[in-house]
Amino acid sequence: MSDPDPTHTKVLILGSGPAGYTAAIYASRAGLEPIVIAGFQFGGQLMITTEVENYPGYPEGITGPAMMEDLQKQAERFGSRIVFEDATRVDLSARPFRAEVDQRIYTADALLVATGASAKWIGLESETRLQNRGVSACATCDGALYRGKPLAVVGGGDTALEEALFLTRFATRVTLIHRRDQLRASKIMQQRAMDHEKIDFLWDSVVDEVLGDDAVEGVSIRNVKTEKKTRLDVDGLFIAIGHKPNTELFEGSLELDAAGYVEVAAGSTRTSVEGVFACGDVADPTYRQAVTAAGTGCMASIDAERWLAEQGIA
Repeated sequence: MSDPDPTHTKVLILGSGPAGYTAAIYASRAGLEPIVIAGFQFGGQLMITTEVENYPGYPEGITGPAMMEDLQKQAERFGSRIVFEDATRVDLSARPFRAEVDQRIYTADALLVATGASAKWIGLESETRLQNRGVSACATCDGALYRGKPLAVVGGGDTALEEALFLTRFATRVTLIHRRDQLRASKIMQQRAMDHEKIDFLWDSVVDEVLGDDAVEGVSIRNVKTEKKTRLDVDGLFIAIGHKPNTELFEGSLELDAAGYVEVAAGSTRTSVEGVFACGDVADPTYRQAVTAAGTGCMASIDAERWLAEQGIA
């Protein structure tokens, strides 16, 4: 970096989903004048969510991008500065903390990590094309949109079975598609799924293609042992093969769990580095909801404000 004059702020927020923007709203109202490094793909996973019906305050529902625009405007209203670039490097070894973007350095007394997590996808062109038109990675978010319809879930772990069981509340049938002949999920989850009258299993099978032009009409299934292909008629396909926290920037700097999520102190957003706080899906392998992300964004901002006061900075 050749920039000799870094831009300094009391609070720097990395990420711009519900967690990052909520943290910015609280920090800016507290007079901390935060800078948000929103990224080029700002707004987090909600930017690829067509309809949000479970976030409080939107009785008629709202699209994910519209909701993120609302949160951005609210953060800016109170004085947050939004930078639509990606952070390429962070240095947490000394204070002030440093974050680099393409042509600029930002330094901060406190850093809030809200970089989120990304759903893992199969990697099919048809899957990408039909996202939010029948293909989803969140049953809790989208399941109610498919009431009275047949659905399929891809995966074999606890998450896949939780998604399948949740979807039985709405679907006529739920077919679990798994590439092996036995599940990886816990025994109790396996038993619940096996015992459920609405859940069917397709073993040794993978999705070769998602069928449909404007919406999901079915999936092409390939048996990995026999190579035989069959068609399964469903109106929705839920991918439940895991999430990947966006923590590459923090490897070697922050304590991460075995799956790569940022470790935070119980009941807090404090990380292993004093003055660095984490919120939203980057530190949440369990709930991964917009409303819980926003809640921890609030917590992280308050934690940072109190920490700065203890340092005599806020």
